[in-house]
Amino acid sequence: MATWLFVGLGNPGTQYALNRHNIGFMAIDVIADHIRSPAFKIKSNGAVSETTCQGTSESHKFYLIKPQTFMNLSARAVAPLMAFYKIPLDRLVVFHDELDLEEGRIKIKCGGSSGGHNGLKSLDQAIGANYWRVRIGIGHPGHKDAVTGYVLSNFKRTDIDSWVPERLNALASTFNTFLDTADSVSWMNQLAR
Repeated sequence: MATWLFVGLGNPGTQYALNRHNIGFMAIDVIADHIRSPAFKIKSNGAVSETTCQGTSESHKFYLIKPQTFMNLSARAVAPLMAFYKIPLDRLVVFHDELDLEEGRIKIKCGGSSGGHNGLKSLDQAIGANYWRVRIGIGHPGHKDAVTGYVLSNFKRTDIDSWVPERLNALASTFNTFLDTADSVSWMNQLAR
């Protein structure tokens, strides 16, 4: 049985719950609902839920994690949990917001640069860069000076009522395609829109 760590990046606290920067947390919550994962419990600076899920050919054990350290310090939650659960880097999948993708577009890759994303920077410095990244497009405000306010503001009501749940449900209902083969191309093909 393979063991995976699925991490959603975001900021803890109800005031941030609907921020664009928190779409990683939202993705983990939707996946947890989809696979009927147990309630999250706080362990080593992270909200953690442990469960198993059937892939196409074998069962997989999952730790779903939402770091409780704020975005810029995500590694303070993730690195100790990876060590404790003995998760190799190629079994870490991180869900995060991506400014450079149009709203709702999803790209999956292993490794790469942080692209200025502070949560990814924290992880890259602590554990290395060769983990899986699920980049969920939130669009760009148009000017770099507007980025901070944009990512830390809530999604529009029309987003919450349309593409946000549709794309997160698509992720949750198709991720088992990826589990047995770590084939990101097949997964992205299922998510194509």
